[in-house]
Amino acid sequence: MASVFLYHVVGDLTVGKPEMVEFYETETVESAIRAIGESTECGIPVWKRKSHVSMIETSEMRQQRFVGILNSLDIVAFLASTECLEDQDKAIKTSVSQVVVPNASLLKQVDPATRLIDALEMMKQGVRRLLVPKSMVWKGMSKRFSFLYNGKWLKNADASNNSSNNNLTINTNRPSSSSGTSNRNKFCCLSREDVIRFLIGCLGALAPLPLSSISSLGVINPNYTSVEASLPAFEATRKLHGDPSEVAVVEPIPDGQCKIIGEISASRLWKCDYLAAAWALANLSAGQFVMGVEDNETARSLLDFAVNSAVGDESTANGIGSTRLREFSSRSIGFNPGSSIRMGRSMYRGRSAPLTCKITSSLAAVMAQMLSHRATHVWVIEDDSDDILVGVVGYADILAAVTKQPASVTVNRPEGGFTTEFQN
Repeated sequence: MASVFLYHVVGDLTVGKPEMVEFYETETVESAIRAIGESTECGIPVWKRKSHVSMIETSEMRQQRFVGILNSLDIVAFLASTECLEDQDKAIKTSVSQVVVPNASLLKQVDPATRLIDALEMMKQGVRRLLVPKSMVWKGMSKRFSFLYNGKWLKNADASNNSSNNNLTINTNRPSSSSGTSNRNKFCCLSREDVIRFLIGCLGALAPLPLSSISSLGVINPNYTSVEASLPAFEATRKLHGDPSEVAVVEPIPDGQCKIIGEISASRLWKCDYLAAAWALANLSAGQFVMGVEDNETARSLLDFAVNSAVGDESTANGIGSTRLREFSSRSIGFNPGSSIRMGRSMYRGRSAPLTCKITSSLAAVMAQMLSHRATHVWVIEDDSDDILVGVVGYADILAAVTKQPASVTVNRPEGGFTTEFQN
């Protein structure tokens, strides 16, 4: 096991992290959509309110207030129900408590001095967020390979010799005067994305794992969830049962394998037009959903019918019907990072190309791919075939790989080079 996991602590990952602002279950779906747009892993922790605002909470009391994590796919699936489609204005004003799935095991509070390896073990067991107190004792500095004593930061030789140069002051006996009551209930929230981002900066310490193929490391998870393109898109929401929240949209081929054409997932719906996506999820097939209505004649006819019904005879008589219809063009696409929710109907447009990698892709390449696309997973396809789906790689799979050294690791070299095998 790499020493980076033993000598680093959770506090190293919290430097520069903003203070967490609790999102309460009494907030509306509309507020949740805006909050998710600024979140990591396409979801937000949801909390119950304190019984008394001025009360001092223990970690157990705070854990009991945590409800679960709400993601973008949960909201789109909720808005796609018949009741919500009939009255979208009422739907987005619904309390989040009616949408979020309670699961208190997804978050755990830990001390800043918790070893990184212990935090990774928690995440491998299903924890998606770590709640870390913001301690003034070590605020504003990342102490790599720090020495710890009773959970407090101590100066090492380098820090004491260079304290005058970097202006870092550590008080190991008591916190600063501003760290009393004002910081007692301040926390930051670490996600698995934060951990992967930290690890990609330590690739040298993880060698030779980063250059090894995901197939040789056993990272590929073959137990993925899929739905055929011809089935209703809403069927995907009934198949969600694990982590990450994703369903592959596939087309069967004669030899019994499947070709991936798209996906329905929280990461793909992260910054979409939620109301338009909900309509598409309820009315289109899975294939139409991932391709978008502009690419399918049947989908366009369904949308035109919905638009004409919404506009009504009165608008047409006043000469504004054609104007309303022109609004439903490629310029009014569903996936628009600048607008997460729109009060009116608009064109839904899918993203047909799923995020994929080859079975020979290196672990470092897959990690970089996930971070660059802010994705929770990458679909794995055959190396010499056309989009034949093999499995999926998620955060949990990567964490399991980097914390367990295999018996032998084969490192990929550029074409024409040599292949090196490392033995334990």
